[in-house]
Amino acid sequence: MAAEFLEEVSRRSGQRFEGCYHCLSCGGGCPVVEAMDYNPNQIIRMVQRGMREEVLGSKAIWVCVGCFSCLSQCPNRVHIPAMMDTLREMALEAGVRIAEPEILAFHRAFLGEVRRWGRVYELGLVLKYKLSTGKFFEDFSVGFKMMAKGRLQLLPSRIKGEEEIKRIMNGTRRLR
Repeated sequence: MAAEFLEEVSRRSGQRFEGCYHCLSCGGGCPVVEAMDYNPNQIIRMVQRGMREEVLGSKAIWVCVGCFSCLSQCPNRVHIPAMMDTLREMALEAGVRIAEPEILAFHRAFLGEVRRWGRVYELGLVLKYKLSTGKFFEDFSVGFKMMAKGRLQLLPSRIKGEEEIKRIMNGTRRLR
């Protein structure tokens, strides 16, 4: 069973995880490790041991921001961001209760804006996120400050190559 889960994650992510010797460098460079329930190397170890339910139900796979800090710290270049993307996708496919549903809502809103406009339209992102979480006024004052400083545009701007971005986005299946 352990080998099957490891092989599936390896195949789907296009990465091998046998090179991890659990030196903890990945967690040392991770800016969000304090918010995770398991450190990145622990997730790798759990994948290696076949702990499918624990991994797919973990908070860590959703908290990872994919900043590549772990990859740059790793002496063996173990690609943790690719693994985390794959694990999120597998959790969605398996219908696992998402440990951080607000992060999933943010990802979906973010990708929806890129798909629609070819870039992130910040106000649209905020509105979609707030609608999906129901937390309308939690950080309302921050939004006004950002608008006052010109950081939230009222209308989206267009980009060159918008159709190309849409083709790319429509060709991906991750976290839709």
